[in-house]
Amino acid sequence: MIHLTDISKQHGSQILFQNAGLQILPGSRTGLVGPNGAGKSTVFRLITGEEEADKGEISCSKKTLIGYFSQDVADMSGCSALEEVMSASSEVLQLAEQMKEMESSMAEPMDDDEMADLLERYGNAVEEFEHRGGYDLESRAQSLLTGLGIGPDDFNRPVETFSGGWKMRIELAKILTLNPDVLLLDEPTNHLDVESIIWLEEWLTGEFKGALLMTCHDRDFMNRIVSRIIEVGNMTATTYSGNYDFYLQEREIRKNQLMAGYRRRQEMLSKEEEFIARFAARPSHAAQVQSRIKKLEKIERIVLPPEQRKISFEFTEPPRSGDDVVRLEQVDKTWPMVDGAEKSVFGGISGLIRRQDKIAVVGVNGAGKSTFLKVLAGQTESSRGTVTIGANVNIGYFSQHSMDILDPGKTVFETVQEAIPQAGIGVIRNLCAVFLFQGDDVDKRIANLSGGEKSRVVLVTLLARPLNLLILDEPTNHLDIQSRETLLKALQKFTGTVVLVSHDRHFLRSLVGRVFEIDHGEMRVYGGDYSYYLEKSRQET
Repeated sequence: MIHLTDISKQHGSQILFQNAGLQILPGSRTGLVGPNGAGKSTVFRLITGEEEADKGEISCSKKTLIGYFSQDVADMSGCSALEEVMSASSEVLQLAEQMKEMESSMAEPMDDDEMADLLERYGNAVEEFEHRGGYDLESRAQSLLTGLGIGPDDFNRPVETFSGGWKMRIELAKILTLNPDVLLLDEPTNHLDVESIIWLEEWLTGEFKGALLMTCHDRDFMNRIVSRIIEVGNMTATTYSGNYDFYLQEREIRKNQLMAGYRRRQEMLSKEEEFIARFAARPSHAAQVQSRIKKLEKIERIVLPPEQRKISFEFTEPPRSGDDVVRLEQVDKTWPMVDGAEKSVFGGISGLIRRQDKIAVVGVNGAGKSTFLKVLAGQTESSRGTVTIGANVNIGYFSQHSMDILDPGKTVFETVQEAIPQAGIGVIRNLCAVFLFQGDDVDKRIANLSGGEKSRVVLVTLLARPLNLLILDEPTNHLDIQSRETLLKALQKFTGTVVLVSHDRHFLRSLVGRVFEIDHGEMRVYGGDYSYYLEKSRQET
């Protein structure tokens, strides 16, 4: 369907690809992986024609419709959410108009040849219209919006009134409505909650029939969707048959095989070179020496790829808190409305958070999870009831809005150094590297960082301090899989208390031992891990 053959591509002095090749086959479900800067986004742009290869060939049928969802959302204004989603299918709407015009023309008198030509064009238009899902375009757009968390009450709401994260959902629905032959998704789960992620999984595995190529930092999502992996790195692209977990296992096997082959080759080369050096000056061995020199010249050398830097991070031992960390008694939270009334977020919540608990707060979008964390962290006061913080509890709170408190004039390094002034340069740089600030990146000013980069800086400053209660609202957003695993292992070893909201199911399944579910303004406590909660929820449903 789409073939990239012997592709070479260079950005400035950085060579991304050199004679690399990859294929997107009809109906295939492929994950695109690789370290930051290896060229994943460049692959997408080469396929869509936004960039051209310096060398090589990209072949794709002219009739192949490509849908590309990226993290760069164009300006949206002047229409409703539903109209914005349907606008992506402008060619389908034009086809509908052409079909109406041709139907009107059929009622006019014409000779047989003209009618035959008109019928042929009409048949082609109808076939294309059906292929693009023209007959159910509006209902499909509505269904996609609903699945992504934007219900019927918001279909006609102006797009400019939605926040950035919700605009990303509208953009995703817009691309999916196209029903493309090839779907390119760049981090589709970044701004979705668990319910929307599960819905998207089901849609991609059930409804969508085209080919898929995607990057994603959600390990569970990748494992459930893809059946092959393309790894970009070291100026090439390598294909693995299987999901993400299989890819990790197979990559390790291939690496060990390459290392074994490299060692055998080096031993053989060493013996040949020793023989040549030993007998080079002896005329009696001249023929043998020349033979071995020619043999060495013909041997293809095995080149080991550069070792990826393995990043590790562990919390400093936090001060011990009291056994009762937070006690909640009949806590209510309401927000004042414009008309003077109050909107209830949740009410009558009671519970106890104990030392070393690792708790997930779950619930549908809009249930009040983030508000609950704010109440725990003291960022907002409860409307009624009491929140009692235990003895010697030091709270660290992370949210997606914490970046507003950063000093735009400081660099990343200076910001982290301010949080841990006693730490050495090496410790600070290693901590920054955990969250993808490596080399000269630590000298970037906060003002020049993207929203995701600012979010990671806040996470660094939070985790560097001696805290014993971490309250984390979506801490894995904008982290790649390797950084998520690093954070997960650090939190697993953390001897303090953790309360978090996250849409990463692998992260929750591997970390938490209790679950607080907020549903219809009430809180239910599950005394087991995330898998236990899911099983109990299914039984209750």
